[in-house]
Amino acid sequence: MFKLALRNLFRQKVRTLITLTTIMFGVAAVIIAGGFVEDVYAQLRDATIKSRYGYIQLYKAGYYEHGQREPYTYMVEAPQKLITEFERLPGVHDVFQRLNFSAMLNNTKTDRSVIVEGIEPAPEAEFATFLSIIAGRHLTADDAYGIVIGEGVAVALDLAPGDYVNVIANTTYGSMNSLEFEVVGVFQSFSREFDARAVRIPLDTAKELLDTTAVHALVFALEDVSHVEPIMQWLERYILGSAYEAKSWLELDDFYPKTVQMYQSQFGVLQLIILVIVLMSVANSVSMTANERIGEFGTLRAIGRTSTDVFRLLLTENTVLGLLGATAGVALGIGVALAISAVGLPMPPPPNANVGYTAYIRIVPLACVSAFFIGLIATVVSALLTCRKPTRIPIADALRQNI
Repeated sequence: MFKLALRNLFRQKVRTLITLTTIMFGVAAVIIAGGFVEDVYAQLRDATIKSRYGYIQLYKAGYYEHGQREPYTYMVEAPQKLITEFERLPGVHDVFQRLNFSAMLNNTKTDRSVIVEGIEPAPEAEFATFLSIIAGRHLTADDAYGIVIGEGVAVALDLAPGDYVNVIANTTYGSMNSLEFEVVGVFQSFSREFDARAVRIPLDTAKELLDTTAVHALVFALEDVSHVEPIMQWLERYILGSAYEAKSWLELDDFYPKTVQMYQSQFGVLQLIILVIVLMSVANSVSMTANERIGEFGTLRAIGRTSTDVFRLLLTENTVLGLLGATAGVALGIGVALAISAVGLPMPPPPNANVGYTAYIRIVPLACVSAFFIGLIATVVSALLTCRKPTRIPIADALRQNI
């Protein structure tokens, strides 16, 4: 049966080629679309982690819920002891401190309310690869009174590297304090909203401004996102409780899960559309081929084959066709993905973002397997839907097709 099916496929060269092409391009389209969506996930995840949040942030218990109203009530005292313990964990590359507070930024002409992040310049510059400096440079350990500001802040206050600004904030004891800073850089993150309000100053200077030795957050820089879950579990087991709380990057940012949900829905619809197109195209080709071979089917039945045997032959032919087309489609999809990724696709900024990016097509094993079975199943279902009727035509009527 298998050998006969192969001979029939090669005998119907044009029909076979048309059907194979339909299956192949449908499978390749699913692979390319899936690889593009996966790249969006990966780049958005990295931008979220490596421009703002880190992989995990640890706070004093209650800070996440009440910290904006009472920032100085929820501070981590003696953070270095915790950092030493955390840095021993497998998968932890670094742990750095942040001091977050609201302040007024004054350029001698006008004031602007900003969110200030006191950071450790060296580890933050190494980690925040998605925080682009569009003017000037990053903070360094020598910039005791240097400040980097978001693009939106720079535009609103007409600031550039070399300008001086005053940061005015309440100390932890309630009094007002002010320090003068030199703008050393203007940054651009993945979030337009963040860039419109955020500035960064050295951690030691932030402590001086607020008159404190404590910090608000410990930020984990991990070797890979796969370490987030085991480290969160370790923290929950040994560290968290009434004293501390921790949030992963996924809990800190709601834009990423919403984007993933949107793309998953769109990709699911795309897969369904491709399945229907392949199904209808293959069904049309298979139906035309079967109707052209009615005389052949009559001859097979006249020499002793049953209509079930003939149907099995057609089903075998289309299964082989589906396997060949799906395999070729996977090869084509991977080849196109590699070719596009070698060049990259320039993309405009996503919603609520300032920065465009270069898209690539990632090779996703699950998408390749899914695409393969879409092509195969569509072909087999097409045969089941269209091949039963031509094989049940009375033998005499079928034989007349040979005249």
